[in-house]
Amino acid sequence: MSEYLIFSGAVVFLYMNSVFVAALVRKDNSIVDVAWGVGFILIALSTFFLDKGRNPRQILVTALVILWGSRLALHILRRNKGKGEDYRYAKWRKDWGKWFIPRSYFQIYILQGLFMLAISYPVVLINYRGGPEAHFFDAVGLLLWCTGFGFEVVGDYQLRKFKKNPENRGKIMKSGLWRYTRHPNYFGEAVIWWGIFSFALSVEHGLTAVFSPLLITFLLLRVSGVPMLEKKYAGNEEFAEYARRTSVFIPWFPK
Repeated sequence: MSEYLIFSGAVVFLYMNSVFVAALVRKDNSIVDVAWGVGFILIALSTFFLDKGRNPRQILVTALVILWGSRLALHILRRNKGKGEDYRYAKWRKDWGKWFIPRSYFQIYILQGLFMLAISYPVVLINYRGGPEAHFFDAVGLLLWCTGFGFEVVGDYQLRKFKKNPENRGKIMKSGLWRYTRHPNYFGEAVIWWGIFSFALSVEHGLTAVFSPLLITFLLLRVSGVPMLEKKYAGNEEFAEYARRTSVFIPWFPK
């Protein structure tokens, strides 16, 4: 297992350094958001091909990571096209001043690389251990993954369609999945990784991978997901009313 983790770490280190150099050249740290999903694909593929013997679980989980990572990267790429650097990174560029380059390297690229490795652990474990041909946890994992992927895809589609309508400029999205949760796409991403963890429960020492979904859920709820986005709407009365009626994360009927 150690060789799989070391190899994954080397892949991520080289990859994130390459993204960092590209961001310096482009003067745009927003590309790290596109790189996020691609990084998971690299980890899944690199550990998948470390050994010749592959079973259906390893094939399926690797394929699911590729599907999720590709869709997420393409979605963010299309969303950011022609818009310049994201407001979060632009603010840090201004606030960090002369320390912008070293702080960007460690606080954005290296830190995200470490998170990427930690969250990918169940994938690495599955590609190392393999496990039995089929298990009840595989069915649970696939159900959770499909549910989470559905929330991500539908939520992003509904928001994109809403924003395309000029009449909605400056308004808050409150229909579709967004009627039941303020962040259906973030909820979907968390559920996806609980699904991947469920697949890992089918292999030896799979329970050790529980920190993966716990970490991504914590990050989305308390660090880089929900808090950062909702801070953008501080003082917006329409959003404040929407927030009073709508669940922040887990879908539920509005108050």
